[in-house]
Amino acid sequence: MNAELIAVGTEILLGDIVNTDAQVISQGLSEFGINVFYQTVVGDNPTRLRHVIETARDRADIIITTGGLGPTLDDLTKETLAAVFGQKMALHQPSLDRIRDFFQTIGREMTPNNEKQAWLPAGCTVFTNEWGTAPGCAFEAYGKHVIMLPGPPRECEPMWKACAMPYLSRFAGGCIVSRNIRVFGLGESQMETILHDMMAESKNPTIAPYAKTSECYARVTAKADTHAACERLLEPVVERICGLLGKDVYGVDVDSLEQVVGDGLRQRGMTLAVAESCTGGLLSERITGVPGCSDYYLGGVCSYANEVKINLLGVQKETLDKLGAVSPEVAEQMAAGVARALGADVGVGITGIAGPGGGTKDKPVGLVYISVWHNGRHVTRKMQSTRGRDRVRTQAASTALDLIRRHIL
Repeated sequence: MNAELIAVGTEILLGDIVNTDAQVISQGLSEFGINVFYQTVVGDNPTRLRHVIETARDRADIIITTGGLGPTLDDLTKETLAAVFGQKMALHQPSLDRIRDFFQTIGREMTPNNEKQAWLPAGCTVFTNEWGTAPGCAFEAYGKHVIMLPGPPRECEPMWKACAMPYLSRFAGGCIVSRNIRVFGLGESQMETILHDMMAESKNPTIAPYAKTSECYARVTAKADTHAACERLLEPVVERICGLLGKDVYGVDVDSLEQVVGDGLRQRGMTLAVAESCTGGLLSERITGVPGCSDYYLGGVCSYANEVKINLLGVQKETLDKLGAVSPEVAEQMAAGVARALGADVGVGITGIAGPGGGTKDKPVGLVYISVWHNGRHVTRKMQSTRGRDRVRTQAASTALDLIRRHIL
């Protein structure tokens, strides 16, 4: 079957926001073997929206819209779809009750226009919105399947996975299961070179490499009649890939490096503290983005100024004067100092030049030293990146986590 995605919102056309919904939905459709040939973005204009929907109706089996389900006058997705497909609108009382309960919970008066969100095509399948107020829905007409989802990614992504994907699963023509092998320490081209022969030979499961910021992953996808049959196909292939990639694999079907490191620290009853200079708290932000991090994370020090490194972390002034803040010795003293100051089992120190200015011939922009301290020993790594400030900071934080994974856990 073929699907078409329609994102509704003038703010997308103006570039005020990025349409990340389309990426999430397209990835999910690919798991079902449903083709996506067209993605369209249209503003909050009923005439143009109707034209886009009519065009999609003529060339797609499944139409999925995001956005335009809110309470304001320019939220017209439901009404326009209902008109194009000859559907009557009806008040869905359970949705209205949920909206009223929401406003009562937050202590605000519900304005009358919010009732608009509870008007849906009569007889549709309603998708309860556990992450916002506007419900989603699905209906079938003229041999087409129509799905409507809210636009905000924090609502669209979970509703897509919890409601829309189960609704569409009947069109998968069997079962499709994917495993994601997450890798840090290899580039995408290196990983593809190692896996090239396997990728060329393997038809089911298929193997596809993907690049992310500072890391990459291999997605292995199998298709069979049942989930168990897919797993039987996947198991030997995943095992072989992990063997080929070795210690650069940090997990299979895991969310992130920070999740893997956090789980490892928790299992061992170990605590962590970090001292950051050029990353400016990014490592702490990633660590605290994992639920339950208070089990192992004690805190961090953002030590940009040398005075902070000296007074809070115990970095020796003589070391700073002789070698400069960007040096392996300072990174090591930062790591040991923050562990001592906060009473942690593991300490991390990061110092470097994120850019775009501040570099010299001997210490260019992108030079970073990362050190991990544990039980009186240091593991220190020099990192050099040339792809911009954000990339330097992200890669440095990831490298710190990877050092903990490889050498402590």
